[in-house]
Parts: sequence; structure tokens; C-alpha cells
Amino acid sequence: MSMKGKLGPYLTKIRNESGEYEILQLLEQSIDTSNPEKGEVPIKLLGYGEISIVFEILSKDLQGLAFKRLPLFEDKAQVERHIQAYLEYHQLLTEKIGLSIPPQDTAWVYMNEKKSKIALYCIQDKIPSETVINRLLPTITFDQLAPILEKILEELKKVWDFNRTNTDDLEICIDGQISNWALISDAKSKDGIPIPTGVTYIDTSTPLYRKSGEEVMEIGLFMKPAPSFLRWMLKDLAQEVVDRYYSIRDVLTDIIANFYKEQRPDLIPALIEYVNQFLATRMSDYDIEPLNEKEIAKYYKHDKFIWVLYMNLRRFDRFLKTKLFRQKYDFYLPGKIKR
Repeated sequence: MSMKGKLGPYLTKIRNESGEYEILQLLEQSIDTSNPEKGEVPIKLLGYGEISIVFEILSKDLQGLAFKRLPLFEDKAQVERHIQAYLEYHQLLTEKIGLSIPPQDTAWVYMNEKKSKIALYCIQDKIPSETVINRLLPTITFDQLAPILEKILEELKKVWDFNRTNTDDLEICIDGQISNWALISDAKSKDGIPIPTGVTYIDTSTPLYRKSGEEVMEIGLFMKPAPSFLRWMLKDLAQEVVDRYYSIRDVLTDIIANFYKEQRPDLIPALIEYVNQFLATRMSDYDIEPLNEKEIAKYYKHDKFIWVLYMNLRRFDRFLKTKLFRQKYDFYLPGKIKR
């Protein structure tokens, strides 16, 4: 099943004569979420988030596509609401705000014969791994990073400027952390670092926008991977995570704080100085209080607590399902993440 997006010709290659996505159904039937590359459908992991995996299907016909698997949905109506929000979010970001985003589409399949669960696949043009910005971080210097950071801040400013001036009662936000951007570049510097002419935003599977003050996305989807008997406890945490994306200062704080997770805390003082200078010169009319290192560290400590708690609860849930009840665990859980 699919709702119309930008990759229609590609989707015909995975759709059979009955209109079903046979290769994705086989993937769902055979996937071991602990070892997703060892199923009947040959795939290669490209990345992963706290809930989902991003992969390519190793098929000649599907070269150039990246699939993000979101096994979260209970019925057709729920998944189609999310798809509609996903496609509209892409349209808002590209046509209303002017961000660069890869072409995208969706496909969904039932995960079992009872048709009680649905996996959604968000599909994009595959981005060359060497252009994803966090791949550059292990060896990059701040002088090399600064022009890239400037491009990201310029894109974020487009979002915030739109929210200030639009008359459609819309509020749009994005997760601006460094791993969600890829470089647009035609040349490299002498030291081999791409010279950015722009950046592309690559993480649109979570449609973060509000209409008339109401969240379009169903926030409860964030809690689906957690044990059902503990979801009530996580409701406020999920809302807190979403709310921060609507705060300019929190988004900037989150971007810088993620350099702890990226194992580059040495860059944080210079990042704070650069961002504060951007706020003072390019966004002075926003009247945003300058960031400081103490609050960045405090923010990251709290953020780390949220995600460590969330992941530990999910590991507990996986243990219950797979070891005690001998059931399939539907979600991918990465190994230990350095934080």
C-alpha cells in the first residue's frame, strides 16, 4: 500500500501484480530485529535511531533507495494518518520554507496474518554516506566545521522565520542535530573536507508540526516500543521531547549538546561562541538569551537520562517477549550506544 509521494516509479519495482509489496512482506516475515541483516531479504544497515533502522535492499532494481522501518501502527486508518502528515510535512518544508530534502515516498505492509500490526517504510533517495555530516566529526576541526554549521543555522532560521510570519496558523519544527544533515558540495578543501554550498535535511519520518496549536503527529507512537504497562510513565517524557523542538533555544542547545554523544566535547566551547554570535548578529530581533556551557552540560545529562531509561525499558520488554513468552520482538534495538 502507498500514498502518492515522489518515488512512484521506484515503488513499481517492489509492487507485484496485485499491488502488494511482496519483498517488504517477506522482510517482515523473516526479519530478526536483533540481527536484521540475516533475514531472507538481503539488506545493509545504513543507520539507526532510537526506534527505527535505515537500510538499503541489496537488489539491482532498488539501488539508490534508503528504507526506514517504522513498525508502530495498529490499523490502516492510523498508518494513513501518519503518511498524510509525513507527506504534508515534506511539502511544507520544501515548498513553504525552502529546505532541501531528498525525494521520498512510503509503503506499508501487515506484519502478521491477523493484520493486527502494520510496518511503515519511509523511502528516500539514498544519501552518499560520506556527505552525512556526523560522519566527518571524528577528525574535523572547528575551523572546518564552522562553514557547515553556518549552513545549518541558516536553514533553521528559515523555519523560525516562517513560524513568525505565516498566517496559516501553522508551527513547524525540525530536529536540527548534526546527524540529520547531509552536505551539498561540489569541491573539497586541501585537507579533504567538502566545501559546503548548502545542506540537505534527511530526517523527515517524524512530522513535527502543529495546526491551530494541535500536534498533527500522534505522539503516542513514540511510546509504542516501550512496555505497554509502563507507557503511562513515559507520556510526559514523550511530550517533553517533542515540545523542545518548538523552542529555538532548546533546538540550539540540543544541537550543541549532541557533540557529547558524538564524542567531540572539545568542540563545545567554540560551538557555543559561534551560535551566540549568530544569534547576536543574524537573529538579534528574536531576543534569545545567549547559551552557556553549564546549561549545555545540564541539558545533556537530562537528555541522556531520558534515552537511557527509555532504552533500558525496551531491553526489559524485549527480554520478557523473547525469553519468557517466546514471542517476536517487533522493534530494532541497537547495541550499547556511547553517550
